[in-house]
Amino acid sequence: MIEPVRVDVENVTLSFGENKVLDNINVTVQPGEFFALLGPSGCGKSTLLRLIAGFNRAQSGRIRVAGEDITDVPPWKRNVGMVFQSYALWPHMSVAQNVAFGLEEKRLPRDAVRRGVAKALELVGLSELAQRKPGQISGGQQQRVAVARTLAIEPRVLLLDEPLSNLDAKLRHHMRRELVALQRRLGITTIFVTHDQEEALTTADRLAVMDRGVIQQVGAPMELFDAPVSRFVAEFIGSVNLLKGSLLQGIGQAARFSSTAGEFSISLPIGAPGHGEVTLAFRPHSLQLALPQQPGDPARAWIPAQIAEREFLGEFIRYRMQAGGNEMLADVPHRKGDPGFPNGAKVMAGIDPDQVRVFAG
Repeated sequence: MIEPVRVDVENVTLSFGENKVLDNINVTVQPGEFFALLGPSGCGKSTLLRLIAGFNRAQSGRIRVAGEDITDVPPWKRNVGMVFQSYALWPHMSVAQNVAFGLEEKRLPRDAVRRGVAKALELVGLSELAQRKPGQISGGQQQRVAVARTLAIEPRVLLLDEPLSNLDAKLRHHMRRELVALQRRLGITTIFVTHDQEEALTTADRLAVMDRGVIQQVGAPMELFDAPVSRFVAEFIGSVNLLKGSLLQGIGQAARFSSTAGEFSISLPIGAPGHGEVTLAFRPHSLQLALPQQPGDPARAWIPAQIAEREFLGEFIRYRMQAGGNEMLADVPHRKGDPGFPNGAKVMAGIDPDQVRVFAG
């Protein structure tokens, strides 16, 4: 078991010329945590990872590992391991030689290198492929070789820069489960960069959502999905409906909301605007659909809508609807024998007031 360590990024700002890539970043990764940096391309997540590895240098701020300030420590002395998106395997070397590379760079005795290679390959389940070349094994196996090469040097922190992006969808799903299982077994502090929200939600203990060099929110996957602090986070993590309108009046934690789709009461979360122009955010799966003459749960706010198109996705049907000039999505569980609603059907869409987030503007 690797001794888990804490990673602290403190007040880090990094610019390339006039372009500010990281803007006053503060984040803590707890010992043994699987932590994800999630955001769109160009948001600064890979730059932050490379900063922790020592490949980038910030204009201000500090990086600490296990309390030690490593800001000015060169990459090869940080004892931080990084798996690159391209894997960066030497094609002319065998799997074993690739894994041995970092150990040999440390000038370890030959027997120690052999033991380290055998241990790392056993960890990732590739002992039997030790003598093959990278071109003779699959993409998933190459990814495991890259991980084994990094683990062989016994780093304090494991950094993963979109390591699954070169794999097909089925293999990507399998490999992310293997990565999580390996990380849990080793207990190593791991920071994982991805632009894929599903990868982040299914692997991370906690994640940081980034946009334009700024951390928008940090939290557990369920927390960020259920309680986004901004429209950006709500839209980036999962599908979401956004309905613009006005809060007419607020009484305690309840308010009356008016929009082109209709007028109804909602529950106001703590800290939400109490009046004025707002945007409601609610997830497609929180909507219920019913026939106009048969609205359902009276606790829901029912608004008229019309089905524009539908997609059968196996476990559920996704309906794209128009409601007072607003486009909305509803994900309705599919049940055998239930044909659902056809395109063009007029329905009532039931919004659960307790599942709504309220954002200003």
